Amino acid sequence: MSEAQSPPVPMPAARRDAVRTVERAPIVSVVDDDEGVRGALRLLLKSVGLTPITHPDAIDFLASYDPDQPGCALVDVRMPGMSGLELQHELNLRGAIVPVIFITGHGDVAMAVEAMQQGAFDFLQKPFRDQDLLDRVQRALERDRDTRAQLKRIDVMRERVESLTPREREVFALVTHGKPNKVMGAELGVSQRTVEMHRARVMEKMGASSLAQLVRMRMEIDRAPPPSR
Repeated sequence: MSEAQSPPVPMPAARRDAVRTVERAPIVSVVDDDEGVRGALRLLLKSVGLTPITHPDAIDFLASYDPDQPGCALVDVRMPGMSGLELQHELNLRGAIVPVIFITGHGDVAMAVEAMQQGAFDFLQKPFRDQDLLDRVQRALERDRDTRAQLKRIDVMRERVESLTPREREVFALVTHGKPNKVMGAELGVSQRTVEMHRARVMEKMGASSLAQLVRMRMEIDRAPPPSR
């Protein structure tokens, strides 16, 4: 069991989608097998107005992990059972975006560096100053906010693409690959005027004010990871 009030129990996908626009306060998850360390970090984080949730091991953290919960995680590299490195690997398999800050002793720096190569946000070597940890936590929370905002934009654009008719999707694909109206008409077997009408509807439905903006939308969608659900 986690040692502070747990985040809300993950709800079904349909309900999560319905409340996705409701902003949730970030949580800082502390994952460490040392009870003294967990208690000290909990007090430190609460002293600056942050909401900490502590976990005695990686399995406990994963049991209550909610991908829709904003925040970051402070994780000890070396723990019995599942190590911090193994936890990072598991989060990668789940497509998790939560920024992970590893806390490491001198002998575990190489492990922390390996974890960062696998996508961890940062690591902090013991002993550390409280302010150094708080600065890293704030940067991790900013990264999480930025990432979630970007993914939300991608979700909106994907929904707009879904609203296009099959023909409009064909026009969207062709126009964002630089095909002129005349060429698109020939490829689709329709008149240039019909292409112009479809193109105008694509621009309107996608909320694009220019062709350049439409192309940027397509590039963002193509670069983004596939939706998790």
